[in-house]
Amino acid sequence: MEKIKIMLRSIAVSMILVVSLLLMGGCRNNATADENVVLWTPYNDSSEIVANKEHENPRMHYKLIQSKVLDKNEVFRPLYREVSQVTEQRYEELKPMVLEQDIPAIQAFVQQGKLTYEELVLFYLYRIYKYELDNETTLNTVIALNKSVVEEARKKDKEWKEGQHPIYGMPVLLKDNIDTEGMNTTAGALVFINNSTDDAFIVEQLKASGALILGKVNLSEWAYYLCDGCPVGYSAFGGQTLNPYGRKVFETGGSSAGSGTSMAANYAVAAVGTETSGSILSPSSQNSVVGLKPTIGLLSRTGIVPISSTLDTPGPMTRNVVDNAIVLDAMMGKDAGDKSSVNIDFGENWFQNLSSSEIKGKRFGAFSNLLERDSIYKLTLDKLKSAGAEIVEIDAPSMDLDGFISILNLDMKVDLPAYIADHVENKKEIAVQKVADIIDYNLQDTLLRIPYGQARFEAIVSDTTSMEQLGIIKSTLEEQTRSFFNKAIDSHQLDAILSINNYHAAYAAVAKYPALTIPMGYKPNGEPISLTFIGKQFEEAKLLQVGAGYEKVNRVRKNPKGYE
Repeated sequence: MEKIKIMLRSIAVSMILVVSLLLMGGCRNNATADENVVLWTPYNDSSEIVANKEHENPRMHYKLIQSKVLDKNEVFRPLYREVSQVTEQRYEELKPMVLEQDIPAIQAFVQQGKLTYEELVLFYLYRIYKYELDNETTLNTVIALNKSVVEEARKKDKEWKEGQHPIYGMPVLLKDNIDTEGMNTTAGALVFINNSTDDAFIVEQLKASGALILGKVNLSEWAYYLCDGCPVGYSAFGGQTLNPYGRKVFETGGSSAGSGTSMAANYAVAAVGTETSGSILSPSSQNSVVGLKPTIGLLSRTGIVPISSTLDTPGPMTRNVVDNAIVLDAMMGKDAGDKSSVNIDFGENWFQNLSSSEIKGKRFGAFSNLLERDSIYKLTLDKLKSAGAEIVEIDAPSMDLDGFISILNLDMKVDLPAYIADHVENKKEIAVQKVADIIDYNLQDTLLRIPYGQARFEAIVSDTTSMEQLGIIKSTLEEQTRSFFNKAIDSHQLDAILSINNYHAAYAAVAKYPALTIPMGYKPNGEPISLTFIGKQFEEAKLLQVGAGYEKVNRVRKNPKGYE
């Protein structure tokens, strides 16, 4: 029955595209023809909201699901004509070459002449239109599309030459707090709805290596530093992002909710998220994808709407480890505009031998309390032992992260005004300069702008921690957390420490250490769960190597039902 429903929905969406094309009545040269096409119609989500009031997780007691301001027709119309030319037959022919394939495999199909970069882009756009325009399958994840992406893909087909970076021609989605020329950067907030900018440094790097920016995805508003206890994946601009493994059943994770859900649903080759503490690890784990939170400084933060210049970092989110490494490599580079940015050389084509990585002989630290309480974690570690890895039990950290919130509060109080001053182009239209101004703006229409309140913003302006105290907090927490990780790693000669999901994200955050999360399996109710590898500063290449070895032993990721 479920397969029949899915098939019928697929036919319905295809019919919408076909009928809309016919309604254009042959006006192919009429520039206004597409402007009248209705691809999406809002629906009444009140019954769904009422149903979720009984959810055991209070953060999933939604006040809205659809955005009250975003018209999907405006997002999807500009590329409608190109997408409507893709037949269901061609889509099915492309599926084996694209769906769940890694970047090297896709590139091989291109070089064999079986696939073009244009077709690759159209394949993903077809999926996005198919699922996001259907109110029964939409994840409310794609909130902007690059209007030029198909034409850019055609140019990639013409301009390809030997020696290109593997990211060349690959469609990438960006979290909507990452500045991108031609698409506004809202951070999910209505005050930033018309925020036009140049490209962030990492976007420049991606483009320089040949990546195609497909579009922007939703996020927890202000990277989940606005409301307290509110749903993750919600923003006033984009609405409520939903998890494809269980729409309105499982959380999406935050704040890079759109990056995680879009990867789970196969909407692009890769996505980029950002993390301050858990915002890549959480949605990657919740959506059964691979997410890397790099060492602070490995990737530039210039042109990214900030919380904390101390702890913020972008990072790649993909469906496998090799793609994660390729995207990371394409974004790397020293940025003179970011005081924390460094130039790290992992070696030429360091990511090309990941497929030969082995887990045998690797040593990992495992938290004893997690072994006792999580059967999937224990079973996974038993698999690693069977594959030749050594597991050393270690005690969980007992330290309190006193003052952690003040790092976020005081950094954002300074860093957000600096971002507005340096990156917002239309300052007259974006008439705010600091956090207090945004609070006042939101209070003018609380139902639309802050239905869940703005407790965290209010805490920013009321935090009385001095800059001297803040300096002590930062140095103390960094020293304590590094000591914890280093003691275990050094004394037991560990390749990495193993955690679950984002359980130890805050510790890795203040230590400024990298963390890599990879699908570990699914709970009995179908909710994804992931194994997280934590290492020392700038050990990303090592983490990705052991991660690739683990993936060979325990490759468990599967497509969410209904998005195959």
